[in-house]
Amino acid sequence: MPATHLIIHGRVHGVFYRDWTVRTARELGLAGWVRNLPDGTVEAHLEGEAQAVGAMIALMHDGPPAARVDRIEQSEVAAEGLDRFVRR
Repeated sequence: MPATHLIIHGRVHGVFYRDWTVRTARELGLAGWVRNLPDGTVEAHLEGEAQAVGAMIALMHDGPPAARVDRIEQSEVAAEGLDRFVRR
């Protein structure tokens, strides 16, 4: 199963974007991870059903109320075989 790698640009640090991502991904039944990067972006890895991944990406364009997402870079990558979604 392919997975999706994302880099989220905008105001995504200090606005609970990672916590929101973990909660939302778990609600959608996705596995993967999310983490802050030193350059002010957020990196995420999503694994799961294509429909759930698509829904998650659509939601990530808005994120939590205090966030401002300017753009999301997306690429297909190999699945890591994860069984849950975590914050790194």
